[in-house]
Amino acid sequence: MSAPMEISFDPHPSHPALPAFPSSPPLEPAAAATPPAAPSSSQPTAEAVAAPTPPDDKVLVSVEVLLHASSTARAEDVRAAVERMLESRSLSYVDGPVQIPPDNSFLVEHVKRIQICDTDELIENHKILLFWQVKPDVHVFRLNEDGPGEEPSEDDTLSSFDEWALPAKEFDGLWESLLYEVGLKQRLLRYAASALLFTERGVDPCLVSWNRIVLLHGPPGTGKTSLCKALAQKLSIRFNSRYSMCQLIEVNAHSLFSKWFSESGKLVAKLFQKIQEMVEEESNLVFVLIDEVESLAAARQAAISGSEPSDSIRVVNALLTQMDKLKAWPNVIILTTSNITTAIDIAFVDRADIKAYVGPPTLQARYEILRSCIDELFRVGILKYPQGGDLPCILSYSTLKEKLHCPEATEPHTLHLSKLLHEGAELCDGLSGRSLRKLPFLAHASVPNPSCCDATSFMHTLIQTARRELLESRG
Repeated sequence: MSAPMEISFDPHPSHPALPAFPSSPPLEPAAAATPPAAPSSSQPTAEAVAAPTPPDDKVLVSVEVLLHASSTARAEDVRAAVERMLESRSLSYVDGPVQIPPDNSFLVEHVKRIQICDTDELIENHKILLFWQVKPDVHVFRLNEDGPGEEPSEDDTLSSFDEWALPAKEFDGLWESLLYEVGLKQRLLRYAASALLFTERGVDPCLVSWNRIVLLHGPPGTGKTSLCKALAQKLSIRFNSRYSMCQLIEVNAHSLFSKWFSESGKLVAKLFQKIQEMVEEESNLVFVLIDEVESLAAARQAAISGSEPSDSIRVVNALLTQMDKLKAWPNVIILTTSNITTAIDIAFVDRADIKAYVGPPTLQARYEILRSCIDELFRVGILKYPQGGDLPCILSYSTLKEKLHCPEATEPHTLHLSKLLHEGAELCDGLSGRSLRKLPFLAHASVPNPSCCDATSFMHTLIQTARRELLESRG
């Protein structure tokens, strides 16, 4: 489903530098230390697009607070309560959930989850954030449960696009499930913060050029579309104090072009008229997702060669023109994906601020993807711990590397399962994230007794299944 990717920024000197974006962390007991001062409880300002600058040398970290669907509490009250709770606890900050204190009846009643995010870059650099070093940036939100709304075509047979109100229940947890190289997702967040801030502050586009367009390209199954949706979801949470409503317009370029060759002008105008109506409301933040955008290039190249109607050139030109018009609005970001790098129209590539390649996962990403799948099978009871013990904690990739040098300090079953998982991850070189997440299911379908799987036996079956899948994928 997901995969690491390398990101390359357009070297054109007119592109803006990227400001620091709030990171977010979970909480663990901190090492004994005397804090110089308690963190400030000041709330983020609603007027600012970028996160506020932390005082002194404190590190600004994002803390996301999900409310219960039935909660009637004001976001401001919940934010203040969470800030007080964080201030009162001597904790270190790392990615993950924060336990809601059972004696805090207000938070127990109204809050479903508190999550610290985006500290993995600091952890990778062996930096621990202690509570007195941190200024929490608390984001309180509710999930929209309405699902996508469809915009019907003129013949009412196909939808022109799907419309999501964000943050959406369907995308909850998607960002965390996507595993890439350390720092990649933070770069995308920082890019979006810069793009929104530059337009909000009225930076002259004749002097500094940016288009608020992201292009993710690479082979199928590497999580490009999922990353776009997750990015929109995450930004809708991070900027909810600035924008009261966030929407995702998901356009499928293939379905559009199959209908646009006859009445291209009308349909392009209709689509972007809908988008413009949304962005004209200053309190709306709108994301436009165009999947498989290489069909733009395919249509124009085919028309030039004479194999498609010349009307297709007008379609592509009209679409690019409409995208250019959206630059005037500060509250819209265009997210695009492509499976065929060489087929992307150069006119579109030149408009993209970020061109990021999403390739097959590295060994570390493959291990972590499989680990998340195995942990889920343990959680629901499909896998049983050897010898009837408690639920094991399969080591993270970085912890496994450390424990291999001192195996006597690790519980033997945990170390053994982690080594088997590492062997399976090594075998899966070349498989996409989508294929990796199918692997535990295929392995389970091959075990002799699927109703009660021993963890060790399952790991061996997983390795055998990986070998079979690789042989089949290579013909």
